[in-house]
Amino acid sequence: MVIVEGATEESFVNNVLAPALWAHSVYATAVIIGVPGHKGGRVSYSRLSKDILKVLKQDRLVYCSTMVDWYGLGDGFPGHPPPLNLPASEKARSIEAGIYADIVEQIPEFQPETRFIPYIQLHEYEGLLFSDPQAFATAINRPQLSATFQKIRDDFNTPEDINDDPETAPSKRIKAACSYSKVIDGTKAAKLVGLIRMRAECPHFAEWVHRLENLPEL
Repeated sequence: MVIVEGATEESFVNNVLAPALWAHSVYATAVIIGVPGHKGGRVSYSRLSKDILKVLKQDRLVYCSTMVDWYGLGDGFPGHPPPLNLPASEKARSIEAGIYADIVEQIPEFQPETRFIPYIQLHEYEGLLFSDPQAFATAINRPQLSATFQKIRDDFNTPEDINDDPETAPSKRIKAACSYSKVIDGTKAAKLVGLIRMRAECPHFAEWVHRLENLPEL
């Protein structure tokens, strides 16, 4: 079970990530954070931890992971904000470590040290799509934006470094260039860009997928 922050991530997990994991006998299903009628939106730690604990308690034979964006991270996350001098990937790992430690401390009898795999997406889901700017532009029927997307990608070491800012976060950059539907266009683009390219370009994301591929049977 992968707890996600919205419909975009739900579609990505169910339609792109899950099929790739089948070959590893791992069957991923996304669940949007929150209760019916109050799903999605800004992710506070109180909301996220409540859902993590619920999943881990309900079935001892499932793993629980998360996919929430660093950009716009809500209140209460352990260790947030991290030291400013850390690289982006280390900032994400520090938050993941804080979440992991808190969950393990709360319900040790449910084996969270084995069954819980926290993941924070740097800096936003759309960053993954810049792993292949040409495929991204083609997928959303804007091939003329290939060079624009490539320029954005080339300004950073990795797509995961495209920054956390209200004006320049990945989705903000896309919407400044064209109309963009996060769920529909985001899923089409992810399928065409593909997990192989995303893993090659986005090391933090690649670490997460590798862990999911290698989960032992409970």
